[in-house]
Amino acid sequence: MLTNVNPKLPMRDKTATKDFYVNKLGFQNVGTSDYDGYLMVQKDSIEIHFFEFKEIDSKENYAGVYIRTDNIDNLYQSLLDNKISIHPNGALETKPWGQKEFALLDPDNNLLTFGQCI
Repeated sequence: MLTNVNPKLPMRDKTATKDFYVNKLGFQNVGTSDYDGYLMVQKDSIEIHFFEFKEIDSKENYAGVYIRTDNIDNLYQSLLDNKISIHPNGALETKPWGQKEFALLDPDNNLLTFGQCI
């Protein structure tokens, strides 16, 4: 049986990726080991993995992940309060498919879309 999914996203610079997710988005490092070219972060029940891809052109990276939340308004406001840039086309809004969503980009142009059923 399937129990969970942990997306794997590309990263060019492990230090920059770790800084963004840990220091800006409030994730924590997973585990006690530090692997070359690999990073795992977790927040609440969300775990995201990253693999090193130094050659990726961030302008051509179309990777993304959809993260569900149960308090999108507070999450959105906390990111704004912490001066996290929201995607220019990703402001918080109610979508026709019954989700309230917003989106942002990480340092490698991975799209993080946050959503809540309404």
